[in-house]
Amino acid sequence: MILGIGSDLIDIRRIEKTLTRFGERFTNRVFTEVERAKSDRRAERAASYAKRFAAKEACSKALGTGLRMGIAWREMGVVNLPSGKPTVALTGGAAERLIAMTPEGFVARVDLTITDDFPLAQAFVVITAWPADWPEAPNPD
Repeated sequence: MILGIGSDLIDIRRIEKTLTRFGERFTNRVFTEVERAKSDRRAERAASYAKRFAAKEACSKALGTGLRMGIAWREMGVVNLPSGKPTVALTGGAAERLIAMTPEGFVARVDLTITDDFPLAQAFVVITAWPADWPEAPNPD
C-alpha cells in the first residue's frame, strides 16, 4: 500500500549560487557526510547537490510533514543500495515519522528516483508498506 508520495523540481543554478555564496555552511547544514563526499567528487557538483536537495524535499512531502514537525535536512540522506539503486536513509525524527505512519505488521520501503537535465533537477519519492510476513524482502537487489 502507498503511504506517501512526494516530488520536487529545482533549478540547478539556484543550488550553484547557494554553493558559491555559503559553501560548507550550506552543505554541512543540509547534507550528510556520505552525500557531501559523493557530490564533491562529481564533475557536475551543483547538479549532484541539487538532485539530493530535491530528494530531501520530495521525501519530506512523502512523509507528510515537509521540513517541520521534527524533521531535519540531515535526517534524510540519499544513499545507494548495492545494486546502485538510490533510496533515502532516514534517521532521527524522519525515521520516527516513518515508523508512526507504517501500519502494524508492515515494513516500510522508500523508493526514490532522481534525475537532472540542466538547468533542472528532479526527485520523486514513493513510500510503501509491505506485509512483514511476505516471503520476499521489500528492497530486493
